[in-house]
Amino acid sequence: MVLFGLLLLPILLLLLYFIVRPRPINIPIKNRHVFITGGSTGIGLAIAKQAASEGARISLLARSVDQLQKAKESICQGYVVEVSIFSADVRDYDAVERAIKEAGPIDVLVVNHGVYYMEEFETQGLDVMKTMIDVNLMGSFNVIKAALPLMKDRKDKGPASIALMSSMAGQAGIYGFAAYSATKFGLRGLAEALQQELLVNNIHLSIIFPPVTETSGIEQARERMPEITKIILESSPGMKAEEVGKITIQGIKSGSFS
Repeated sequence: MVLFGLLLLPILLLLLYFIVRPRPINIPIKNRHVFITGGSTGIGLAIAKQAASEGARISLLARSVDQLQKAKESICQGYVVEVSIFSADVRDYDAVERAIKEAGPIDVLVVNHGVYYMEEFETQGLDVMKTMIDVNLMGSFNVIKAALPLMKDRKDKGPASIALMSSMAGQAGIYGFAAYSATKFGLRGLAEALQQELLVNNIHLSIIFPPVTETSGIEQARERMPEITKIILESSPGMKAEEVGKITIQGIKSGSFS
């Protein structure tokens, strides 16, 4: 009887997943508030510019005030939109909460921040692994937890979205990415569970799995990564940050999960 129950449980969970899984829905961007973490450079800035091109009000959160100011100027040079910037470390829940409260209710939350250090698991320091967990995973918990009350209380009751930036390393383990992959696989589980919990609030989840993206960060990482990792990444077609930005906004607008 116990064995039968254990065999039946995965089937029931799978059925539950498809029953409660939200159907794709159109999520507008124009005249709505898009809040992006890690938004001062790279993919985050590309997402911000794409959203700005479609008439969104933009809020950017990152640590560096100088980079945030440059990002704001870059967006405002190309688009006539409101851009707000907030300096905070996603590992600091109180700082994140203050920034989000100041920014105001969010219609589209893009959880884009992240750090990565490529090294074989055996030689990588536990402190480095913990940094990736604290930023990539706990930082995402902090941002979403701080944003949810205001997202639920929006005056605009139209569909809202939370988009999580994972990675191709969140779909398949890659040599030298063990700890990083663990944090990005975790985002998938977070997104799948949250989409069930937040459906009643008309808040939809999406998760993005970009391949290697041409940013300053990846260029710096190449200098330190294992040779085998370099070979693997060089054999994979990369994307420009602008391409990832467009795909991300398109995915959010279509309401697709991934």
